[in-house]
Amino acid sequence: MPLYSHQEILQTIRMVDQQNLDIRTITMGLSLKDCAHPDIKEACRRIYDKISYRAEHLVKVGEELALEYGVPVVNTRVAVTPISGIAACTGEKDYLPFAKALDAAAANVGINFIGGFTALVHKGCTPSDEVLIASLPQALAQTERVCASVNLASTRAGINMDAVAQMGRVIKQAAELTKDAGGMACAKLVVFANAVEDNPFMAGAFHGEGEADCVINVGVSGPGVVKCALEGVRGQPFDEVAETIKRTAFKITRVGQLIAREAARRLDAQFGVVDLSLAPTPAVGDSVARILEEMGLEVTGAPGTTAALALLNDAVKKGGVMASSHVGGLSGAFIPVSEDEGMIAAAQKGALSIEKLEAMTCVCSVGLDMIAVPGDTPAQTLSGIIADEMAIGMVNQKTTAVRIIPAVGKKVGDMVEFGGLLGSAPVMPVNPYGAVEFIARGGRIPAPLHSLRN
Repeated sequence: MPLYSHQEILQTIRMVDQQNLDIRTITMGLSLKDCAHPDIKEACRRIYDKISYRAEHLVKVGEELALEYGVPVVNTRVAVTPISGIAACTGEKDYLPFAKALDAAAANVGINFIGGFTALVHKGCTPSDEVLIASLPQALAQTERVCASVNLASTRAGINMDAVAQMGRVIKQAAELTKDAGGMACAKLVVFANAVEDNPFMAGAFHGEGEADCVINVGVSGPGVVKCALEGVRGQPFDEVAETIKRTAFKITRVGQLIAREAARRLDAQFGVVDLSLAPTPAVGDSVARILEEMGLEVTGAPGTTAALALLNDAVKKGGVMASSHVGGLSGAFIPVSEDEGMIAAAQKGALSIEKLEAMTCVCSVGLDMIAVPGDTPAQTLSGIIADEMAIGMVNQKTTAVRIIPAVGKKVGDMVEFGGLLGSAPVMPVNPYGAVEFIARGGRIPAPLHSLRN
């Protein structure tokens, strides 16, 4: 019996041709532990050489698979071991050279992004973590492909409020340094609670401690496919809606599994995970918001939006997990404002606020993503928004994140252009009341009682 039936093949062709199905990313996870060296120049040389060698054929393999299987591969990326750990033995006080080495290696192999300029500080900062965080504004402003992340909280550790306060200031600095590009540095920086080690999606990808030396993780995206499937069950009960999404997610994940395994074989790497995330693009017909509206909402943000998103996220995971032996990453549904045509429209209408998005993050895959706010928003307000999102992740034992862009010189209602898959974002209003004294307290918000599960 063939692995894929003729009917499945024809359905896949339709999904690609008419419904925007694609492999959003083939991401190579690469350990840099063997690149550590006390001399920063030698460490950077080792990093450049290893990425250049191991990822030399990554783009070529992506292009070959797209041609052979007829499924577009939109991005090829690399995620590396968190640099704060690799750089620690140098004793340096500025990690900009590491960012430039990563950027040069990414350019050399032709990939879109490289992630892993990362620190994990949910319980506290090492001296190396502190150097990396201080280096973030310049590192992101002076590189093109480097993405960064900082894990600030976890269900087991609580929330590092000192780091939360610092990241508010770092985001402001990064926005100012790239104000002529709409604050692009901030679009490459994400803060997490409960960050996962096998995430293929930027800006939060890094190669975790428990991973093999070289792995391939694939991110599959198909909001348009799900939207088209739901058009066939208009007016039907939610039981049927959920079943339709599950069946569709199964088909999408099967495609991802095929590409992931073949990419891993050709690149002499270990197959990691298929991340089935409904990751939208600014293109019409590729929107998570339009899926929610297909369920009956007048516009995303209306009452019922959080319930609709909960159904979608759950059904995607249930369908996807049956189609692959290794589903991981952030699988579910993303709600980035700038990257989703329907979210942009909802925000412009005033139907979608930061507060409503925050409520939606309780049930989605990540969090407050690609949100533009006025450039004069205080750093403490940014930190307060981050703290709220970290609390949602901590208490609910889920991954949450914030990628927020203070648009210097912009006011509410203005548009900020990023280009490509990052799209454009309407500047959204923030709560006018401050959190200065709250953020100034510092320390650590303790983990919830249900974290004690040994």
